[in-house]
Amino acid sequence: MRSIAIIPAYNEAAAIVDVARSVIDKGIDVIVINDGSSDDTEKCCRRNKIPVISLKNNLGIGGAVQCGYRYAYENGYDIAFQFDGDGQHDINSFDVLIQPILDRQADFVIGSRFLGEVTFRSTWLRRVGIKWISFMLRFITGKRITDPTSGYRAANAKVIEFFAKNYPVDYPEPESTMWLIKKGFHVNEVSVSMFAREHGSSSINSLKSVYYMIKVSLALLITRM
Repeated sequence: MRSIAIIPAYNEAAAIVDVARSVIDKGIDVIVINDGSSDDTEKCCRRNKIPVISLKNNLGIGGAVQCGYRYAYENGYDIAFQFDGDGQHDINSFDVLIQPILDRQADFVIGSRFLGEVTFRSTWLRRVGIKWISFMLRFITGKRITDPTSGYRAANAKVIEFFAKNYPVDYPEPESTMWLIKKGFHVNEVSVSMFAREHGSSSINSLKSVYYMIKVSLALLITRM
């Protein structure tokens, strides 16, 4: 099966080449979605012959990832997986991530930081937020998702086509997961390894974390209604 890594990148010039090469070295195709970066993200990719699509404007994570899914759909890939451009995801977890798809046990697989031995550490407020969103998803869909904000996710061809045409814009991971469950797609979780961010810092501070919880909760409820 042909697999491709969708790597959304916004001002990730310091890390993007190493991240993309870690995937390419495994024999997996990549497409970097340069989301209107103001740094040399695009130049770094082109200089190192890494496939890249540059968006004229910054669309945010939802728009960038959907662009990647459209690319995967139009080029006939069987599996597409999201892979962060900041070095947090471990390509050595790729085989575990896609195995339920290969076994036809799932259409979509989420790589969880909270299954098995928990090595991931974040701020207290973020952990509360993740647990709250997990509760909301279970309340609405009846399915337990331990890591609803994980960006390390794999999709089969049916989900690739669905996401190429339908994808949330702002904070897409929980919303898109709910969409799939409500549409009858089989969603699974597996335990994966993740690292601390190698470069830069997250754009979500404590205040934004609270805003995130409120906004995602409202979005899930409105979509359910």
